[in-house]
Amino acid sequence: MNALDEYSRELRGIRNSLVIQGRVLNALLMREIITRYGRNNIGFLWLFVEPMLFTLAITLIWSITRSAHGMQIPIVAFALTGYSSMMLWRNSSNRCLQALQPNQALMYHRNVRALDVLLARIFLEVSASTASCFFLSVLFIAVGWMEIPSNLSQAMAAWMLLTWFALSLGMFIGALSERSELVSRMWRVLVYLLFPLSGAGFLVDWMPTSFQKLLMWVPMINGLEMFRAGYFGAAQRFYYDTGYLILVNLLLLTAGMALLRGAEDRVQSE
Repeated sequence: MNALDEYSRELRGIRNSLVIQGRVLNALLMREIITRYGRNNIGFLWLFVEPMLFTLAITLIWSITRSAHGMQIPIVAFALTGYSSMMLWRNSSNRCLQALQPNQALMYHRNVRALDVLLARIFLEVSASTASCFFLSVLFIAVGWMEIPSNLSQAMAAWMLLTWFALSLGMFIGALSERSELVSRMWRVLVYLLFPLSGAGFLVDWMPTSFQKLLMWVPMINGLEMFRAGYFGAAQRFYYDTGYLILVNLLLLTAGMALLRGAEDRVQSE
């Protein structure tokens, strides 16, 4: 009976901790939304409208110019999948750069940790990119510009892996940027260099065989190729290694959490 009581107390303690953690994250989310978008005009809806307008503009430009030569798959769906996935990891990592210093005062509260600050920012970016991709997909399917995904479960699984990658990358880059401002400056440049290698504007199958092997080392390409395979099915050959992407996600997340502990101590000591 004593063991059962102890187990019940532990369960209640875990439940109470989760409730408190949920309240903290919710408060940080609301603060982040108001800080970034204010209360005027459409307010926090810009969180979803902004990436939707960007993705829609790119899709329309590609559709008009037919810039992807020799394409055997629908260009609208190609542009949507590429830019939506790119915005997912790019925005998440950029928003985590030196995110702890502006929120230093909040971390004097016992229940607010550095992890909460980064999670709030990443959650906002992931929500925006996911909503943008979903609503534009529904819109383009409704007007006949896109077909329903060939394998919806595979597309959703790939998006979850890309979301995990965005989370892990954001944690790692965010914690690393607290060590030196140089990291923040270098990462913003590196993002532009990674963009043409991310797979947003090409398929691995279009590249020379020798270059394909090198491209497969780029983590986000694996997730994007899997995502597009779920959209287009057998319309094109796709290359991806799910195990490799999972391994990279685990390594980035582990390294990010380790760096974040040191970054939090450094920020609180200042």
